[in-house]
Amino acid sequence: MFDVTNIRKDFTILNRLVNKKPLVYLDNAATTQKPQIVLDAISHYYQQTNANIHRGVHTLSQEATNAYEEARQKIQKHINAVKPYEVLFTRGTTESINLVASGFSQLLQQGDEVIISYLEHHSNIVPWQLACERSGAKLRVIPMLPDGSLDMEEYTKLLSSKTKIVAVNHVSNALGTINDIQTIINQAHQVDAAVLIDGAQALAHINVDVQALDCDFYCASAHKMYGPTGVGFLYGKEKWLEKLPPYQGGGEMIAQVTFDKTTYAALPHKFEAGTPNIAGGIVFGTALDYVNNIGITEIAAYEDELLQYATTQMQELIPNLVIYGTAPKKASVLSFNISGIHNFDLGTIIDKLGIAIRTGHHCTQPIMQYFDIAGTARASFAMYNTKAEIDTFVTAVQRAQKMLS
Repeated sequence: MFDVTNIRKDFTILNRLVNKKPLVYLDNAATTQKPQIVLDAISHYYQQTNANIHRGVHTLSQEATNAYEEARQKIQKHINAVKPYEVLFTRGTTESINLVASGFSQLLQQGDEVIISYLEHHSNIVPWQLACERSGAKLRVIPMLPDGSLDMEEYTKLLSSKTKIVAVNHVSNALGTINDIQTIINQAHQVDAAVLIDGAQALAHINVDVQALDCDFYCASAHKMYGPTGVGFLYGKEKWLEKLPPYQGGGEMIAQVTFDKTTYAALPHKFEAGTPNIAGGIVFGTALDYVNNIGITEIAAYEDELLQYATTQMQELIPNLVIYGTAPKKASVLSFNISGIHNFDLGTIIDKLGIAIRTGHHCTQPIMQYFDIAGTARASFAMYNTKAEIDTFVTAVQRAQKMLS
């Protein structure tokens, strides 16, 4: 059974006070807190194993290398990739997308098209704009519907033989919308386009099987699923990783270097230049073990219960509330405004009551422009949150509303 009380015991930060109030942490879409086992694993690496990887014959180097490659295999297993070398370690989702976009900028030609969506984080917009500027390709955008879902009829119309890659998120960080990526992938493949899925907001909440999805690329960050910051992964089908040029040059990614010519190492090292975030990679594996021990399905069901409860409580108790993102399928994000109150002011006041939420445009300015707003207040839930915390949050919002009205 899912036991939130026991889970909370693993997160010592949840016991601290903020502004002399018990912390209620509802900014999980930005980053999740870390369980003690993850914190201990970071300390253990630096205290007992610290060494560079893939380059040393001494014991510490071999131990570090083995632990790092075991973590790669854990990611492979978690997402059901065919081979471990189809998983590349990166600094996170942003670098993963930039790696693919940079490679495609050398594959795209004048007249080709790249499709993204209205729901994208800036990290899945700007790299493709740069790729199109470099190559002469054209950027096309899937429109959004008022409930925060994508207009799939218009998506079908955008697809053509000119489409070379479709890059969309699995879950919207601003609205919580869970996109129908299976249909997006299937239709893109009908015109022989590749598909990249930004899974930054999905991996902690949804079972991901890249073989079943048949996506060409999938990426995510460790810090959004209870792991450390500064590390993530890019999954790519072997055929695409072989086709793309290296993203960076340096040590580790070469087979042989002369002043006349350099040949590149085999996958995954072709894309992993320099000394990586070794501790981060290893501990990403630890975080995956922790999450899988609880169960993604169980976590998702509990978080959905929290989202439904929070939504109902806010709608019943907060007058002049506007919720953005009402698609039928949502992850644990509640994005809202209260008429006549700036989201920043609301966030500032409830912070004084110990409650952490996110305010602003959430790096999704096109979404905010669509709704003709500057930003929203966003409460996002994780497996360690409780209904009691939601009650505290709603009461705080009521108090702030009275103060600001």
